[in-house]
Amino acid sequence: MSSETPIFDEPAHRRSSETVSGYLAALAIFASVVGLAWHPLRLILPAILISLIAGGMAGPRRRLQLAAIMICAVCFFLGMTIAVITSHPLY
Repeated sequence: MSSETPIFDEPAHRRSSETVSGYLAALAIFASVVGLAWHPLRLILPAILISLIAGGMAGPRRRLQLAAIMICAVCFFLGMTIAVITSHPLY
């Protein structure tokens, strides 16, 4: 491997919507994980909406946004299960 070969294929410039969608996806992941420990409906449902918005804003590379949608869905299921088992309030 020569020193002239790029390791990562990053585009020369990114659209600002792709950057914002990455931050929104990270915010949605954080909110949904916190929602497991605290009121699930208050945090996870808005996190699902934010992750779907981030997925719509994403460009051709949408792995983080897809991961955010999947993590939010799994956290919603787990949050509801934990809340019902422990008799914790949902909202």
